[in-house]
Amino acid sequence: MKKLMLSMARSRAKFLVLLLILELLILTILNPSFMKIRNLVEILQFGATLFLLAVGEALVIMSIPGGIDISIGSIVSLSCVTLGWFYRATGNLFLSLIITLAAGCCMGALNGVMVGIFNMPSLIVTLGTQYAYASLALYITNGVAISGFPESFEWLSLKQTFGIPNQILFVVIPVLAAVLFLIYRMRFGREVYLTGDNAEAAKFASVKTKKTIFFVFVLAGLLAACGAVINCSWLMTARADAGSGMEMNAITVAMLGGISAVQGGRGHLSGVIVGTVIITMLNSGLQMAGINSIWILAITGLILILSILMNAGMTRFVEKMLKA
Repeated sequence: MKKLMLSMARSRAKFLVLLLILELLILTILNPSFMKIRNLVEILQFGATLFLLAVGEALVIMSIPGGIDISIGSIVSLSCVTLGWFYRATGNLFLSLIITLAAGCCMGALNGVMVGIFNMPSLIVTLGTQYAYASLALYITNGVAISGFPESFEWLSLKQTFGIPNQILFVVIPVLAAVLFLIYRMRFGREVYLTGDNAEAAKFASVKTKKTIFFVFVLAGLLAACGAVINCSWLMTARADAGSGMEMNAITVAMLGGISAVQGGRGHLSGVIVGTVIITMLNSGLQMAGINSIWILAITGLILILSILMNAGMTRFVEKMLKA
């Protein structure tokens, strides 16, 4: 029993799988039709953008003790506007997609320069860029959504292949594979963990911490831009408020997944994967059960608080069990 408890405490993913099973049982009681396979697959479509943002957020938090990026929602918004504006101007969807992804990298790079190179607090920097990117998106569109995307663009988010939503099969899975390889099979991943755990010690291990933090923010911007592309394909419009509030959901998922908000270099992306499914299922399940959106928002906030407490509690529990 002791070994089982220690294993659960060490691996957030295992704990979250049990939590997910419990959540599914409760949601099924509230709505018996919830557990239908087709319904579950359709629900997962909603989690594609959230997953991409949560991974980017998790990497930022892991690489900086007390670090955070609250601009990713605004990066989604401005990336959506970038895609819509360039497509309307050029009529070339492929070129517009490339420019949008590059724009996401540039927005992340601006955060990375100020935080990584100039050592400015990530909270202050991303709070500023959050307002700047959101304001620029509104200025470009004057608050009016940009439409007119070709019907073929629906293929990415409104169609399925082999019964799997295309945004999951052709975006989320390849991106997940690439990020997992980058973080857990390449030097960059070790540098992210070392920088977050102890930046001064990492320097003695020949880790260029400023460069590492810079590229983490670039990657977060790129992932947010990918999420924007999915969002535009889903709605077939580019809205200046497309990413409004998404940063809080992404932070909630990262914290729930075991990424420590206080200590850098802690957590594993496997927990973020399961955490995304839990939050997506929770939001959709409560909506299907007729729960007021105000209460859903309150529950999400409660989960964020409990996640932070859970991270601290599990860390102390593991330390205590190892000493015993």
